[in-house]
Amino acid sequence: MVVDRINFLKDEINKANYLYYVEDNPSISDFEYDKFFAELKQLEEEHPELKTPDSPTQRVGSVSEKFFPYKHKYRLYSLDNTYEYAELARWYQKFENEYKSGVELVCELKIDGLAIALTYEKGLFVRGVTRGDGVTGEDITNNLKTIKAIPLKLFEPVDVEVRGEIYMPKTSFEKLNKENLENGEKPFANPRNAAAGSIRQLDSTITAKRDLSMFTYTAIFENLENAPKTHYDSLMYLKKLGFRVNPNVELCKDVQCAVEYCKKWENKRQDLDYATDGVVIKVNNLAFQADIGFTSRAPKWATAFKFPPEEVTTVLKDIEVSLGKSGAVTPVAVLEPVQLGGSTVSRASLHNFDEVKRLDVRIGDRVLIKKAAEIIPKVVKVIDDEEHYKLPVYAPPTKCPSCNSPLVSKKGEVGLFCENHNCADQVKAKIEFWVSKDAMDIDKIGPAVIQQLYDKNFITTAVDLYRLTMQDFMQLDLVKEKSAFNMYTAIQNSKNNSLKRLLTAFAIRNIGKETAEILANEFGNLETLMNAEVEVLSKINGIGPVMANDIYAFFHNEQNIRMIEQLKELGVNPKEAETALSDKLKGKTFVLTGTLQNMTRDEASQIIKQFGGKTSSSVSKNTSYVLAGENPGSKLDKAEKLGVIILSEEEFQDMIK
Repeated sequence: MVVDRINFLKDEINKANYLYYVEDNPSISDFEYDKFFAELKQLEEEHPELKTPDSPTQRVGSVSEKFFPYKHKYRLYSLDNTYEYAELARWYQKFENEYKSGVELVCELKIDGLAIALTYEKGLFVRGVTRGDGVTGEDITNNLKTIKAIPLKLFEPVDVEVRGEIYMPKTSFEKLNKENLENGEKPFANPRNAAAGSIRQLDSTITAKRDLSMFTYTAIFENLENAPKTHYDSLMYLKKLGFRVNPNVELCKDVQCAVEYCKKWENKRQDLDYATDGVVIKVNNLAFQADIGFTSRAPKWATAFKFPPEEVTTVLKDIEVSLGKSGAVTPVAVLEPVQLGGSTVSRASLHNFDEVKRLDVRIGDRVLIKKAAEIIPKVVKVIDDEEHYKLPVYAPPTKCPSCNSPLVSKKGEVGLFCENHNCADQVKAKIEFWVSKDAMDIDKIGPAVIQQLYDKNFITTAVDLYRLTMQDFMQLDLVKEKSAFNMYTAIQNSKNNSLKRLLTAFAIRNIGKETAEILANEFGNLETLMNAEVEVLSKINGIGPVMANDIYAFFHNEQNIRMIEQLKELGVNPKEAETALSDKLKGKTFVLTGTLQNMTRDEASQIIKQFGGKTSSSVSKNTSYVLAGENPGSKLDKAEKLGVIILSEEEFQDMIK
């Protein structure tokens, strides 16, 4: 019978998926798998009444207009963490004192990914939700179905909510970034960002192409007889049900064993094909866990030991110079490729030529590089050895690497500058900034596309983007009709961006996106701002005399006035600034540092401003709060010294509820 054949094919494909993606032990060849899948798909098309949600054919294919919020049945808590073994020992000592006997621990690698909650009813996957704020997340069920490590049907018909961590393997991350660069798109900063961007695609077919995976780390069973009594047994049972559990989980008899586990993986983590930034340590006995309980934000029976910021040594092969939109020439270290923070690093920041001199960096040196809270790795120091002194001292360039114009230094500025405003690289850098996420956010127009448009004389300024037609894009290499339409549409859509985006895109001297937002909120529209006098500008909170003069000079420059008139003629009409949702945070200044779990720092900044607050890039005595994520860096240290209130992400979310 057809129904029997369909059930047989589903079982065989599900079994093959489990053995391949969970056990890493393929049972059938790719040819056999594809043959089974094609037959199942054909039978379901011929008999649609026999198609079920747990069928392997239902993993991909839906497009959503947006993601909807979903309140978790069971709260997803955060974790307290430590960087000190002594603090870890004190955490454990409380349990030993309480229970007067050895308290077993379970150690698991802390995967640097995105937490999700999966709901199964009678063994069938019915819902997948992001962590969100721990109370409410977003329903991303269709996207999660595309991940083969997530079973659609369990091997037993149990009711269970499973927590897991979605991640992108390092090899897949590097492959994706390579493809992005080849297509003229921006590369992702790290595997976690790539996973986050992939899992929140409205088109699940895109998610399916991103090679995401998942490790399961806990479960809440409902109405299960003989439910596991320990966390370790629970993990083993999850594996039996068909979930992927990290193979490096270890049962430890005491805290010393857990410390040894942490020390081992601090060095071995580079061998893994996924990013891990620490170890999660939990009390094994589930009855003890229930007795120990929770704080308002985290379980007391679990903690995370965080590995110290990663530092590695490698060889500096060259020092290249890059030209920015302002004409500033900056040095970039070209490195012997090395693994750092979950990705392959081949370039690092040297900041400016004064820093090169201070470090005495020379081509051929062995250098220490670090990537702590910063996304871009930086050179920390030279590994001092005899070879260093045999190498020639680095001499900064005297001519622009693009147009060969003399480089000059400016009073009060650190660095060297090319003052030729027609310099090709400077022009392209300005256009690249114009389309960037912080500015006009024009998707699909990356450096490779801009290079081709410039080479074909289609654009010489950002204004020219708004003169382009679909036919212009069709003349570019490897651009088909659909891509041409997407690029053209993205440019047209940007015409109605917010005023703050347009002001950011202008790249006014000393004016970044935060100041652009202050100006947009203060003046409301472009015309009023253009007519503002220096005295008026300088009285605005957050804008001093230097900024005021730079703003006034920009809007009274004939070339800039002509550019703005051309933009208006081409239909660029920025929206007026939105009013704040409330004044709950009025008068409060926030500094953001570290990596937030449930939002980007830009999103957090936007929320602060919607509630009447403002943000600053540096900590001072005028700072009201520091919102600190993971790996917060030196801003946290300064805040502690000044006595500034430090907020966790959960405390911030409670503040704005």
